[in-house]
Amino acid sequence: MAGYRTIVLAIAVYAPLAWLQCIATLHAAEPLTKIIIAHAANNPRVAPLWIAKEQGIFAKYGIDAEPIFIRNSSIAIGALMAGNFQVGFNAGGAQILSAAAQGVDIRIIATFTTRLTHDLVARPGITVPRDLRGKRVGVQVLGGSLWLTAMLALEALGLEPSRDDVRILVIGDQTVLTQALQSGVIDAAPLDGAFSQRLKKQGFPILIELYRANIQTASATAVLMKSYLLAQPVVVENVMKGLIEGLAFTLSPRHKAAVIKTIMRRLKISNIADAEEGYDGLLKAMELKPYPTARAMQNMQRFVKTQNPTIADVAVEDVLDARVIKKLDESGFIDEVYRRYGVDNK
Repeated sequence: MAGYRTIVLAIAVYAPLAWLQCIATLHAAEPLTKIIIAHAANNPRVAPLWIAKEQGIFAKYGIDAEPIFIRNSSIAIGALMAGNFQVGFNAGGAQILSAAAQGVDIRIIATFTTRLTHDLVARPGITVPRDLRGKRVGVQVLGGSLWLTAMLALEALGLEPSRDDVRILVIGDQTVLTQALQSGVIDAAPLDGAFSQRLKKQGFPILIELYRANIQTASATAVLMKSYLLAQPVVVENVMKGLIEGLAFTLSPRHKAAVIKTIMRRLKISNIADAEEGYDGLLKAMELKPYPTARAMQNMQRFVKTQNPTIADVAVEDVLDARVIKKLDESGFIDEVYRRYGVDNK
């Protein structure tokens, strides 16, 4: 009888544990959902995406994410529309508006940066705004994020390109723009801190620090097709969980060294001081609760419609979908993630 009770007790104690272990094994064996996340900007603010991949954070939420870099925002949005990737971590707000003007059901579900943080850097000898009259300002692509940054910077300086004969030249990304400034091909360019501070040390003046100007814009947006959002709501939510935890890791003081190492490798920066400048700019720029905002998009719309008048008819609110961020916020997920990483989000 005692032996029978021992067997029954063993079954009562160990059977549930064995069942839980079986469930855990089955869960662990579930394949990760493969998605491609494209970014059309290459600057320190992409770090949350890189970190979420490198630190296994996406995998934690069942996502096998492959980040890829597409140099041109227009090409990136076209590739998104064609289904070549599923999510854009994209600074191309102008291209998003252009797509919406064509009737494309595209949605911004998060905006991780809502203020300009670049510096407008000039070649030596150009020290005040009026010196830019008749000069050349380099951008990556007309209508792109750096073009918009340049236009907003010129506006803040009291300059108007057509009136003041400021020529906007398509040169390339920020690495190419830096080289163009150094060689004298252009006279000024909007650059992220990781690039601008390096030039400043070489004697290149900064005409305006846009972070201090507090100019509203939308970049580092999470963008996708409405059809994908409707078809894969759980996958989209898990991608956003990965990005938000990637941001928490990025902002965590105890992980600073790892983040700077990633920035240096991804941006091919050899000087740790330059990488730290980029990291400091990232700390200032990122929104802890990345709700997409109409005001930031409307500020972009003012300029982009000069390149494409149909954009004036876009109701920017129709392009924004805050439901995923709202759900993660109201559930306490966002606050809990920052708490675990020691990030003050108050």
